[in-house]
Amino acid sequence: MTTPYKPHRVAIAVAPNGGRRTKADHPAIPLSAVELARTACECLEAGAAMIHVHVRRPDGNHLLDADAYRQAIDAIRAEVGDRLVIQITTEALGIYAPAEQIAVLKAVRPEAASLALRELVPDEAAEPDFSETLGWMKRENVLPQIILYDPSEAVRLAAMIRRGLVPWPDIPVLYVLGRYTVSQTSQPSDLSPFLAPDAPRFSHWSVCAFGRHEAACVTAGALLGGHVRVGFENNFHMPDGNLASANAPLVTAVATSLNGLGYDLCDAACLRGSADGAS
Repeated sequence: MTTPYKPHRVAIAVAPNGGRRTKADHPAIPLSAVELARTACECLEAGAAMIHVHVRRPDGNHLLDADAYRQAIDAIRAEVGDRLVIQITTEALGIYAPAEQIAVLKAVRPEAASLALRELVPDEAAEPDFSETLGWMKRENVLPQIILYDPSEAVRLAAMIRRGLVPWPDIPVLYVLGRYTVSQTSQPSDLSPFLAPDAPRFSHWSVCAFGRHEAACVTAGALLGGHVRVGFENNFHMPDGNLASANAPLVTAVATSLNGLGYDLCDAACLRGSADGAS
């Protein structure tokens, strides 16, 4: 007998700013702690379960700084309490070395953090430090998410799990469809190589995409068993091609699509339980 299909609850994360774009790109991109807190509240109401946070220098440039992260986290928590998972980035953007990225992560001790495999483990020599960092995250109950830009990185991560360098039998990942280029417009088919029959399987995976087809890409990911991330970090446009007024409408568009397809949304409590179970 065929098991009846049952949609999983989908978690929507919002990445409202990233480390590259500025007010010159969109006047509503949130850069300050106050703006991030307001955006968090709006996106929570729209259906988000998590916010992926970047902080900036006064001149708008990318920053990894413990005090700046604490200020942003405190401002967001004052607005939404524990109703959003707050995930910080350790992204280097070519500015920070792996040791600096790890030092900021440990100084902040956030609820959750994303780590790009290609940045933190550029070669085998970096594997022990990466493994030690993951062990620290497990002990400190910091939820990890490993950023994967290419299917070959998924293969490498799976091999590290088998070799015991990852202190869990499974770990949440984010598949990135495309690259940070001016003309990049991701397509749903870009997800296929990550989910090929011979590709590694991670029980808790999410997808993000670039450009106006962001909603189509992440909805396809949800239909195939994943969770989703949207926001101004990668895309300024609604599915119809019009400019989004803020991050929340991008969340609303995906939430509406998923609800229409029979999917319930996973809130922060649900996400904490599912991501922790996967890791």
